[in-house]
Amino acid sequence: MSVLPASGRPAGEPARPLGLHDAWWTVAAAAVMACAGLTMCAWISAHVEVDPALHTAALFVHLASLTLGFGAVLGADYHGLLWMTRRCTLHETLATTSRLHVPIWAGLGGLVASGVMLEPDLASSITRIKLALVLVLTVNGLQAGLLNRRMAQHGPTPLTTRLLVWGATTALVSQVCWWGAVVIGFRNSQH
Repeated sequence: MSVLPASGRPAGEPARPLGLHDAWWTVAAAAVMACAGLTMCAWISAHVEVDPALHTAALFVHLASLTLGFGAVLGADYHGLLWMTRRCTLHETLATTSRLHVPIWAGLGGLVASGVMLEPDLASSITRIKLALVLVLTVNGLQAGLLNRRMAQHGPTPLTTRLLVWGATTALVSQVCWWGAVVIGFRNSQH
């Protein structure tokens, strides 16, 4: 029987740096930073002058980012449905959703960055709701990485009810926030 050192790693194994999705406190710290970043973007949007050419370019980037991010989210949720209907394994679903995190985050980042230059009406309650949806979406995405890691660590045994409910809630919150922001964005573009 071997005894592990106090570090909890076998001797000679290098320390792995703490990752974003290793613990709740790292996710919470990232959520606080995301909130500060979104607040800064809202402040900048109220103080930046945008000429028509830049506005048009920002609108194109906004629509392209929506396509990238929301399309990747729909793909991830589709794979979740395939797993629920036993058309693919949990391992395949988790691997696919893991690969889709980059386009999801790139799309969300592009939406926020371009949204700064679209002159949002921050006095409008509907715009404030959209900003709140983006914040909830961001925090939900951060904790989804932790969920993905916990499900992957679960191994070949069936997932617990807690993990299943956590996964379903994460997907539902994601869909509500994405669709809500899209509908509000469309409504605002008409006025």
